[in-house]
Amino acid sequence: MEKLKIKNDNKSTDTITRTIRISGVTFDKINDLAEKNDISFNSVVNQIIEYGLRNLDDE
Repeated sequence: MEKLKIKNDNKSTDTITRTIRISGVTFDKINDLAEKNDISFNSVVNQIIEYGLRNLDDE
């Protein structure tokens, strides 16, 4: 499985607003990634979700 690489080029106009709850530890990790890559928190979350869906075991 390929590793997740955070990119600074994910811009989408097709979005849906949704509220989710995540742990504080997870929030901190995502926030750190966003700051290190100079992109929005939301962009990191979307990239993580897309990566997870692409690599989902369908069994």
